[in-house]
Parts: sequence; C-alpha cells; structure tokens
Amino acid sequence: MEKVFLLLGTNLGDRAANLSSARNLIAFRAGQIMATSAIYETAPWGKTDQPGFLNQCIEILTMHAPEELLRILQKIEKEIGRETTEKWGPRLIDIDILFYGDRSITLEQLTIPHPYLHQRRFTLLPLAEIATNIKHPVLNKTVKQLLKACDDHSDVQRYN
Repeated sequence: MEKVFLLLGTNLGDRAANLSSARNLIAFRAGQIMATSAIYETAPWGKTDQPGFLNQCIEILTMHAPEELLRILQKIEKEIGRETTEKWGPRLIDIDILFYGDRSITLEQLTIPHPYLHQRRFTLLPLAEIATNIKHPVLNKTVKQLLKACDDHSDVQRYN
C-alpha cells in the first residue's frame, strides 16, 4: 500500500457536490481515504478569466501502481462529467496526483511530484493541513517550507 496525496478541484456546476462525488468514487475505486483538508475557495491560476474554484486535498492509501491510479482517476473525472477543452480551463472536476509515496516519476502522461505543486498556494495551503511535514522528494523541502517560500499570493479562503 502506498500513501498518495491528491488535489481535487472544480469551478463549474454544483462545486461542493462535484468534490463529494469525487471523494466517494475515489474511496470506492482508488483507495481508502485517510485524511481530508478543509475545502478552499480559490482564485483561478494560469487562466484567470473563469469562475473561482473549490479545492481540497485528500490522502489515500492505494494498492494501485501510479499509471493505473492515473487511469482510475481520469475515469472518475469523465464519469463526473469532465471534458478537456483547454489547458487550465474551467472544469467540473480535476484530480491531480501530488505525491505518490516518496517517489519521483517522470512519464509522458504523468509527473510525480506534481510539477506545479510548489508554485500554487491553492495546492499547498490545503496540503499543509494534512501533510505538513511530508518532504518533496525532488526539492527536499517539507510542504510547510514550500508554502512559506511560495511566491503565489492568489486568494485562497476556507469555504463555508
């Protein structure tokens, strides 16, 4: 079993329901959910002319290899209704693998740790709730250290 950290994001439709559906399907198909962060309302990143997002980090224990886990998560995204239209564009759901154990993986369709992890406050803030002392296997810094050093000052607020 491997400890994996995921980021869930949504900015279309019933955003809270999208996150709930994703968590339920992940628990059923991908692995046991061990921890969940609070949900955060976040400003769009990369492509800013779109609605705000709800984001949440979760920790799972999985028996699936990284590539298989990616396929399962992509299937969940499609089932919830995600359509890929443009990079960083609006979406019903997005599920990113942030960390997979302490592995560093670079494949054509998968890079772990997530390549933008350390640059995104909307990722680091919820991740710090559940993985403060987890070390980035490439940057060799904890999530807490990455958050403190992050240059992204976009709006990230707890969602009620």
